[in-house]
Amino acid sequence: MFLGTHTPRLDDKGRLILPAKFRDELAGGVVITKGQDRCLYAFPMPEFQRIAEQLRAQPMTNKAARAYSRVFFASAHDEVPDKQGRVTIPAHLRNYAALDRDLVVIGASTRVEIWDKTAWETYLAESEDDFADIEEGVLPGGL
Repeated sequence: MFLGTHTPRLDDKGRLILPAKFRDELAGGVVITKGQDRCLYAFPMPEFQRIAEQLRAQPMTNKAARAYSRVFFASAHDEVPDKQGRVTIPAHLRNYAALDRDLVVIGASTRVEIWDKTAWETYLAESEDDFADIEEGVLPGGL
């Protein structure tokens, strides 16, 4: 499970040094793709394969599943982190998420999210009041 908030930087070659806490789980391979809210999702290979199976199970007649699959898979980039725990974020993904130098990398349970620092701060500021107001139903049985 991925947890926490980290603030790495992109180097001049578009590489991200993965947070040390995440490296072991991502060492066997990582898939980075477009996420929602203009961030990137990074999955360990087994989790990406599980999601791919779920999407494959959807009928081709399901318009939303087709659309999601197209963007999700077409933008995906896979690689194995190097010895320093670095992965390259391709230009098309950096552009999508407006990644500059300063990043925020968060643990989001089964995935890692990669955000531009300013975008994350804006999202968090706008979402914290909503978080406090979330009613039962999001978590069955509550906390």
